[in-house]
Amino acid sequence: MFEISFGELLVIGAVALIVLGPERLPTVARTIGALVGRAQRFVASVKSDIHQQSQMAGLQELKQDVQDAANAFRDQVQREVDETRQVAQDIAYAVEPVHEAAQASASELARLADEARQPSESIAPEDMLAAAGVAPEPQPVADEGQLDLFAQPAAASASDQSVAESRS
Repeated sequence: MFEISFGELLVIGAVALIVLGPERLPTVARTIGALVGRAQRFVASVKSDIHQQSQMAGLQELKQDVQDAANAFRDQVQREVDETRQVAQDIAYAVEPVHEAAQASASELARLADEARQPSESIAPEDMLAAAGVAPEPQPVADEGQLDLFAQPAAASASDQSVAESRS
């Protein structure tokens, strides 16, 4: 700002020594030094306030931007939630008639199952074939001398059973 060289400072100091005298020069120099120090601190304080205000303005803008983004995000999420709820309600309304029909079918099936469990007149297979118009197949004649491998074995006698139990 001020360009004062060392030579100029010596000239100013010599003039001040002549004008003020050696007794008052140290006091005046201290006072001038204190005033210059205060001026430097005041300028530094003003600079820091200006810098801080500029940063605060930037932070306020940043804070506002973040709040706007957060509000936009919240609104978007809320819209998505509302749309999802609406779709879920639509699905529930669409499924309700199907559910009622399924319950009716289940009750009808249960009624039919109960009817099937109740004893009814049994119809002989020959009668069913005759009703269908199909002639019954002739039954093969059993040969007494031939061994039937698929026939059920006859019931064992009590003595055979007691022998089998004693072996085991």
